[in-house]
Amino acid sequence: MTELKRIIKAGFINFTRGGLVSFAAVLVVTITLSVIAFIILLQAVLYFSLNVIKDKVDVTIYFNVGVSENKILVLKESLLKLPEVKDVFYTDAPLALKLFRDRHKNDYSTIAALDEIKENPLGATLSVKTKEIHQYESIANFLKSDSALALGSDNIVDHLSYNKLIIDRLNNIISGAQKLGFLITLLLIIISIIVTFNTIRLTIFITKEEIGVMRLVGASKMRVRGPFMVEGVIYGVIAAFATLIIFWPATAWFGRNMTDFLGLNIYDYYISNFFQIFAIILLSGIILGVISSFWAVRKYLNK
Repeated sequence: MTELKRIIKAGFINFTRGGLVSFAAVLVVTITLSVIAFIILLQAVLYFSLNVIKDKVDVTIYFNVGVSENKILVLKESLLKLPEVKDVFYTDAPLALKLFRDRHKNDYSTIAALDEIKENPLGATLSVKTKEIHQYESIANFLKSDSALALGSDNIVDHLSYNKLIIDRLNNIISGAQKLGFLITLLLIIISIIVTFNTIRLTIFITKEEIGVMRLVGASKMRVRGPFMVEGVIYGVIAAFATLIIFWPATAWFGRNMTDFLGLNIYDYYISNFFQIFAIILLSGIILGVISSFWAVRKYLNK
C-alpha cells in the first residue's frame, strides 16, 4: 500500500509539473473521446433512421369482403406464434374504409364512386411485421401456403401486398450501412489512439533522463511505469468530463435545430442515455491513457 501511494502521488506530481505538455495531452485525449462520443450519436441517428424505414415495411393480407372476424383472428394468432413475427395489426372493414377515404379525400371521383356504391367494398386487413427485414420473404411464403390461407373450405384471402424487390434493396442498404459505419468507427478510433499515444509519448520523452536515473538506482519497472500510468488515468478522467461538458450544449443545439432533419432529437437521446455514454467515455479515456502510457514508457525501460 505504501508503494502504491507513492506511485499515485508521483503520478499527480508528474501531471502538475507537466504544465502545458499535460494540457496538450488532455486536449488530445479530449479530441479522441469527442470522436468516440460523436460516433455513438451518429450510430444512434443511423439506427433510428433505419428503424423508421423498417417500420414502414410489412406484408399486408387483404381479406375478401364479408369474411368472418373469427377466421381472421385465428390466422392472426397463428402468425403471432411464428418466431420471425414481431407483431400483427388488425384493421377491420369499417376502419379500412375510413382510412381509404382519408387517403383519397382530394380525389373527388373516387369519393363519389364510393358514395354511389353505398356499401363498403373493402375487406379487413392484417399487417404483419417481422423482427428482421430479411424475414419478410419467409412470412410471405408461409402466407401463400395452403396451410396458412385455406382455413376450412373457404378461401378467405383476396391477395397479399408484398414488394420483394424493395425489401431486398432495403435489406442490402441496411447491411451496407452497418458495415460502413463499423469500418469508419474502427478507422477513426485507430487514428485517435495513434495520435493520443504519440502525444503521451512526447510527455514521457521529456522525463527520459529521470527514468534513466531511476533505473540506475535500482527502481523496478512498475515503480518507473506506475506514475506515468496514473498520469494517463488523470488525462482520461479530465478529458472524459471535458468531453461530456462540451457535448451538453452541442447536443442541445442539434436538438433545437436539427431534429426535423435527423428525425431524432439528439439532446433527448443524450440525456436519456447519459449514464451509458458517461461510462463508455470515462472507461475509454482511462483505458486509452493507461495503455498509451504503458507502451510509451516501455521503450525507455528496455534500454
